[in-house]
Amino acid sequence: MSVGIIANPASGKDIRRLVAHATVFDNNEKANLIRRILLGLDSLGVRRVWFMPDYFGFYQRVLDSLAGRCRLALEARLLDMKINASQDDSRRAAEMMAAAGVSCIITLGGDGTNRVVAKGAGNIPLLPVSTGTNNVFPVMVEGTVAGLAAGLLATGAVEPEEALQRTKMLVIYINGRPADIALIDAVVLADRFTGSRAVWDASKIRQIAATRGSTACIGIASVVGGLRHIGPAEPCGMHVIVGSPTGDAAVSVRAAIGPGLIKRVPVVAYHLLQPGQRIQVLESPCVIALDGERELRINAGDSAEIELSMEGPWVVDIDRTLAAAAARGVFREHRERPAGNK
Repeated sequence: MSVGIIANPASGKDIRRLVAHATVFDNNEKANLIRRILLGLDSLGVRRVWFMPDYFGFYQRVLDSLAGRCRLALEARLLDMKINASQDDSRRAAEMMAAAGVSCIITLGGDGTNRVVAKGAGNIPLLPVSTGTNNVFPVMVEGTVAGLAAGLLATGAVEPEEALQRTKMLVIYINGRPADIALIDAVVLADRFTGSRAVWDASKIRQIAATRGSTACIGIASVVGGLRHIGPAEPCGMHVIVGSPTGDAAVSVRAAIGPGLIKRVPVVAYHLLQPGQRIQVLESPCVIALDGERELRINAGDSAEIELSMEGPWVVDIDRTLAAAAARGVFREHRERPAGNK
């Protein structure tokens, strides 16, 4: 009965705080969130929690604050791994947690953090808590509730089939070989360098492949949602070909591509993606941004494709998990009546 916690101290602090109007998610507030997650886990009898080490020191700060009357019954351990203060820390931590047999991994970050964790977690379910800039994949949830949902799964109070949902993903191929994945969107940019990584200049977008779309989202998913709503469980995605700002386009989509950053994106064509379908990357050379961050450079002469897969990570559905537990009476406690009472 163990759970992993991967908290990204860098999430919610990228360049979009300068070029847009994004809120900084303070690391002290993340520590407060983790504290409440642990209390939720502890209340249900989870025995062990594994932490990823990080430069901010979430593990020690949280445990120091839970001494005395708030002391936990569960055992909290720090993974024995060196950190590079890069996204690869999250991937390696997820691999180690999976090897340790955790029932799920709670993540604190945005779409980018969860993409990296998913690469290392394998079939271990994720419970993604939103603390990033683009937060389509993770959810805004109170830490106590997140801890309860993870604890119900870890202790077996709720069965996996009652708690989990399989998500979609995109697989990026370079010269016929899988190179990387994206959970929400892969965006082809008329660029040659990763630069500041975050995507905020709509004029450089040439293609979009997405697993979902909603105008209620911030980021590239809002462009897709302006054309057609695609839910997280819907067995399809979308491919969008974007024109230049001065060129001819069939339609222009007004979308919130960043917090407070609303742009018109010229769309030349779009169509639904079916599971297993691959699209050709038309721009070369280019950069492909994965879940909001420039990651892959495609060199001249390389061939790149993007495929929609229904084999994305398993995710804890918090509402379904808590509802199933309530239906089973997990939260009810019955008092015995004193002798002689009827």
